Amino acid sequence: MTESFVTWLYAIAFAHPATGIRETTDLTGVAGEPVHVVEESGLLGIVGSVPVSDFGEEELHERLQDLDWLEAAARAHHKVISTVAREGNIIPLRFATIYHDDDRVHSLLAKRRTDFAAALNRVAGRTEWGIKAYVGPRTLERQEASDTGPEDGGSPGTAYLLRRQAQRQGQETAQREAQDRAEQIHVALRELAVESAHHRPQDARLARYEGSMILNTSYLVPNALTEEFVTAVQDVRGRFPDVRIELVGPWPAYSFTGDDVTPDRT
Repeated sequence: MTESFVTWLYAIAFAHPATGIRETTDLTGVAGEPVHVVEESGLLGIVGSVPVSDFGEEELHERLQDLDWLEAAARAHHKVISTVAREGNIIPLRFATIYHDDDRVHSLLAKRRTDFAAALNRVAGRTEWGIKAYVGPRTLERQEASDTGPEDGGSPGTAYLLRRQAQRQGQETAQREAQDRAEQIHVALRELAVESAHHRPQDARLARYEGSMILNTSYLVPNALTEEFVTAVQDVRGRFPDVRIELVGPWPAYSFTGDDVTPDRT
């Protein structure tokens, strides 16, 4: 019985004669499959053929529940994108962008040629950096403790209510101060970026952190300003020692090339 395949789309690039993307043929993708290119209308689609038996809609849904598989596949997806990004500007596609076959990718590139060219030109010479900022649980606990007032000498019930009120006020004050720090950090870094994109805080269990994530933002930074951006991150770390600031990247411009490429299904 002949096995059927679908097409996993990793990235889109200009089909410039000088691009080295066509030569990245030794890459393997999420299924260990060899990565290849689909050329159409002056664009390249970087794709892999993955078996329907593992990547059909129902099969993929089941696999996405397996966190070990998901982590490994996400790494493989990112590796392909990172490798081709070193050879030229690309639009990185989100994980699990799957088409019926390579012909559907040909059609996508022809139909959306203008949009993809605009996105590729927008990120040319620019790189995405991510900032995650956290305050630890003890920061909030100290704030609550410092704001808790003395006992008023009244009844136990009144004393309890006063303590609860002080705790709530302390929490609210701590959260406001944390958000104020996040805003100041963002403003300082935004000055060096041409675009920024805020993301929702990551799940603490999955991202393995304690406390609160107060900033999860991507910045599209001109490559010429990379050193200044990294220095600015060091500066805000010095200004806010009670905030843990994590700099991640550089990445292909995941957050700035649009996410409206709708995959189809088998």
